[in-house]
Amino acid sequence: MTPRLLLLASAHTYRLEPFLKAAHKLGVDVVRGLDVPPAHTGVGRGVLGLDFYDPLRAVEQAQAYALEHPLQAVLATDDATVTLAAKICDAIDLSHNSPEATEAARDKFQMRQKFAQAKVPSPNFKRLPLDADPTREAQHLTYPCVLKPLSLSGSRGVIRADTPAEFVVAFQRIQALLTPLGYRELLVEDYLPGAEVALEGLLDHGRLKVLALFDKPDPLEGPFFEETIYVTPSRLPAATQQALIACTERAAQALGLREGPVHAELRLNETGPWMLEIAGRSIGGLCSQTLRFGTDLSLEELIIRQALGLPIADAQREQRAGGVMMIPIPRGGVLTEVRGLTEAEQVTGIESIEITAKINYPITPLPEGDSYLGFIFAQGETPVEAEAALREAHAKLEFVIEEALPVL
Repeated sequence: MTPRLLLLASAHTYRLEPFLKAAHKLGVDVVRGLDVPPAHTGVGRGVLGLDFYDPLRAVEQAQAYALEHPLQAVLATDDATVTLAAKICDAIDLSHNSPEATEAARDKFQMRQKFAQAKVPSPNFKRLPLDADPTREAQHLTYPCVLKPLSLSGSRGVIRADTPAEFVVAFQRIQALLTPLGYRELLVEDYLPGAEVALEGLLDHGRLKVLALFDKPDPLEGPFFEETIYVTPSRLPAATQQALIACTERAAQALGLREGPVHAELRLNETGPWMLEIAGRSIGGLCSQTLRFGTDLSLEELIIRQALGLPIADAQREQRAGGVMMIPIPRGGVLTEVRGLTEAEQVTGIESIEITAKINYPITPLPEGDSYLGFIFAQGETPVEAEAALREAHAKLEFVIEEALPVL
């Protein structure tokens, strides 16, 4: 019998296509669980329309579908779908993380609480209501500090403040971003100095299998925290890498994550590793394209194989170094042209360049924005070569951004 997979995807995810491609390669029957308005929910050809804004109804819809079309796995493609995937798995008795664990991984306040209880090294923190008086609150904090939303991803809305005056400005800026989205609180935590790394792994009954450890060679010191370059394998000493892995495993245990992909962000300084965040899903954007395993397996193939209980002969990452650059948006406006693309693609070591921002559409940088101009992918014999190729290719690109006309 051909296994059937329900793949949940929100409207703006980058991650659906890589999973669909992997499922097709594996011969898996895929049903796309898509976020659609309530009036349009239901079953179509290869599509199950779900009301993501009503999780209880969405679970009932998926459960009814599974009675007629048995499912062997349910996977989330992004942050917005991880808890719904867990709830559907609960309803149809499939192995997955508990909904409580996925909620804790999405809510940064819950995450910090559980890290503190389990003594996982992480910054001191405080939750503040968005209607608080920032001038008064600023007098009772330790500086530098970082303000952030409780559940947005990709460094959106994350701002460092070094003084009470900067805190007030940052608070008001995040308040303006979050209030229209229905948020009522934000998180304030100590700023941690040091280098930042990312870990990609798979959990199997609570045991962590590390798939890749990424160095982030560009300093992430604020005031905003746009991520740019990821390079693997890590150049850190073996003992340091083991300490980062151990910290990640403890963090997953603290939240109750036990199954499937995890993506962790950590800081490293003279006191050791510090856990920033861990998510119960795979790496975001198109970044997974820089990872290949065993006999040319993609990250998504590994995730699907594990979810379906299919054999995984070799989960070792390929030997060559790989890197990805998320091209930051330098300023807001309307992207009208991309120059130098052919020259950038010809740089030695560059595998591909994908411009995801649309021409003649508005673009918004961090901290308000939630996307990049695109992605550059490179390989090299060493991490140094891969990083150098990314930087050289990026230097050849020119993005023409015109000032946006005011809305009348």
